[in-house]
Amino acid sequence: MLRRLLPAPRIALLLAIGLTACGDDPAKKPPADAEDSGEPSARPPVPEVAPGAPALRRLTRTQYENALEDTFLVDLYVPTAFEPDNEVEGLLSVGASTTSVSAYGVELYEQSAQTVADQVLADLTARTSFLSCTPSGASDAACAGEALGLAARKLWRRPVTEDEQARLGALAAAVGAESGDFDEGLRTGLVAILQSPHFLYRIENGAGEGGLRPLSPYELASRLSFLLWNSIPDEALLAKAADGSLAEDEVLEAEARRMLDDARARRGLRNLFDEVFHLYTLPTLSKDPLAFANASPELGPSAREETLLGIERLVLDEDGDFKDLFTTQRAFVDRRLAALYNVAAATPDGFGEVILPEAGGRRGLFGQASFLMLQAHANSTSATRRGKFVRTTVLCQEIPAPPANVDTSIPEADAESPTLRERLETHLSDPYCASCHRLTDPIGLGFENFDGIGKWRPTENDAVIDPSGDLDGTSFTNAWDLAQVISDNPNIEPCFARHVYRYGTGRLNVDGEDELLAWLADGFTRSGHSFRELLVDTVLSPGFRNVGEMQ
Repeated sequence: MLRRLLPAPRIALLLAIGLTACGDDPAKKPPADAEDSGEPSARPPVPEVAPGAPALRRLTRTQYENALEDTFLVDLYVPTAFEPDNEVEGLLSVGASTTSVSAYGVELYEQSAQTVADQVLADLTARTSFLSCTPSGASDAACAGEALGLAARKLWRRPVTEDEQARLGALAAAVGAESGDFDEGLRTGLVAILQSPHFLYRIENGAGEGGLRPLSPYELASRLSFLLWNSIPDEALLAKAADGSLAEDEVLEAEARRMLDDARARRGLRNLFDEVFHLYTLPTLSKDPLAFANASPELGPSAREETLLGIERLVLDEDGDFKDLFTTQRAFVDRRLAALYNVAAATPDGFGEVILPEAGGRRGLFGQASFLMLQAHANSTSATRRGKFVRTTVLCQEIPAPPANVDTSIPEADAESPTLRERLETHLSDPYCASCHRLTDPIGLGFENFDGIGKWRPTENDAVIDPSGDLDGTSFTNAWDLAQVISDNPNIEPCFARHVYRYGTGRLNVDGEDELLAWLADGFTRSGHSFRELLVDTVLSPGFRNVGEMQ
């Protein structure tokens, strides 16, 4: 397999920090032969795995839209009134296996299919993407079947059987004969394809018997394309599935790397971090303009774009050290964000790259408006939410649920307690609250120099803010220092290995996959924290290529 030259492993980055009271720690100890002798140690072989049972996943809204665009090669209007995607453990891609469709939801899919089919037949590019024959008349079943079979093959992500194609052609011919219009029959066939469970659901049954069931070539191709592109396989990938070569390590790796170099990988990467960081909620996030003068409906979308542009540049353009995401001074801002950050905009229109000054106190993800806005209230900051995000999303640690009927309110500011730090002492001194808040609030208070939309503030209620604190024994003086402390935390590697694995497999990991997750985290470290390599390792892993026994 293709592999880059690997630096010596940093053993300290694979040690757990021991928050056993808050749930399982994702960090795992390195193999016994990985002692730091100054020379790279051999990477241990991939461990055996007992993956979870297969799951039936409904396409998310973005996957639905992407599949249509990649099939018909044009942007299409898709009605917004779908039943909502579900979120499980922060991921819509995992929640997709828990969603169901109500009777009303079926009607919504039908309405969407009709709207899409009308647009496809009215657009020359979309129409010719699947219709290459010239119909002999309104009821030409052969031509309709050929065209609809090609569209179904793309949308269903697998070969269409002769019987399926014949039935689609017969349906179109019957409607065409009754209406006297070939296009009306073709439209009916497209509506049927778009309502089929073969399109709306991702079916991954695997094959064989026992606890380890390899995905079929087409199931594997689909799983790979939805991981890297958040959409359907292209013709090149389907060809590898058709000839059976996709099951070979070298071919699978080569396809993964080809797809990562494709422009569609940007769309896939964006969706992954949209879900992991909940960025997709920013466009509809509401902030009180009376509390924050810079708040506007456009700020959320701008903040989302800044974060995604930075991730794109780091991961796809540069293949850099992923942990730089937390400490970089580079930012991509438009004029709105430049004003919020008190820096000069790089361009009068759109987004441009700037270097944030250290004097401004902000850097990396935790200085960006996306994090600071999302993890705050509509009219105030929230040390608890910001600290919880770090613990649960970036370090993958669990926070105990609050006791029943506990009072979670924070006292109003007064002369004795002008800043949030003093007001939170109520929670930290209450034993019922302290078990959770001592895990979150000391971290979140480190970001108190940023208000609820991310604007810098040295004071609160005319009192100087103290942003110093401690994260699991490592002290920091402010948000600038805290960014480095978080970046150096040994849970970063196993946490993001777990995010990618869950996102790619569409389910929560099970006990039989712990060693595999540790192996992926070790490889992430050895690659110099290349997120590309983490994605490739995940694709090649047995947990990605197999499913467990059906239940």
